[in-house]
Amino acid sequence: MAGGWRIDERKGTASELHASWPAVDAAPGVRAVALCRVTAPAVVLGSTQSESVIDRRRAGAAGISVARRRSGGGAVLVTVDDPVWIDVWIPSVDPLWHADVERAFDWIGSAWASALGRTGIEGLSTHREGSAACTRWSKLVCFGGVGTGEVVTGDGRKIVGLAQRRNRHGAWFHGACVLLWDPAPLVDLLDLPEAERNEATADLAAAVAGVVDLVEAAGGTAPDASTVAAWLVAALP
Repeated sequence: MAGGWRIDERKGTASELHASWPAVDAAPGVRAVALCRVTAPAVVLGSTQSESVIDRRRAGAAGISVARRRSGGGAVLVTVDDPVWIDVWIPSVDPLWHADVERAFDWIGSAWASALGRTGIEGLSTHREGSAACTRWSKLVCFGGVGTGEVVTGDGRKIVGLAQRRNRHGAWFHGACVLLWDPAPLVDLLDLPEAERNEATADLAAAVAGVVDLVEAAGGTAPDASTVAAWLVAALP
């Protein structure tokens, strides 16, 4: 426990990490944060996405499995090192609980912005205006759009993605913070014509920024995943 939060370190496949959270299942009335790390790369689809958006031949050749989460949004590529994946659980009786699904993201988005502010990156803010499309690929790729609570740079590039799933006991928030952004590995797995694949790569490259990319461009020393995780834990209410 730290600051009223139970801290879990979770390691497994993307499917295992999204399927259940054993500590929360055992004690749903306790605030919890999980530092998640996958044992193998995977592309994670949103709850309503069809698996047909993925080119299975390409995914198989790249050694990438396909998983699904029970929260909305588009596809996310997760690897052992990137993005920084942190889950947070809030019981429905907790003061941080909000009945409004969109407003429920406000506090966790603010915590992420506060944590990343320690990098020296200027102009970070949380999006407060509902879901919006950064690119035409927003329904296909998570980082192609921006939703309430998600962290963006001063010029509007997305740096942290959030998703939420709920049950009668509380809300489980998924958080993904990009360290180094390259959309090509994910776009290469999508079932798209070659021309659209090139367009998607270019559009997504301009719509997203990574923490390491930004810090190093400013001449600073970029944090690693463990440091980012520690900063978020410290920023939690």
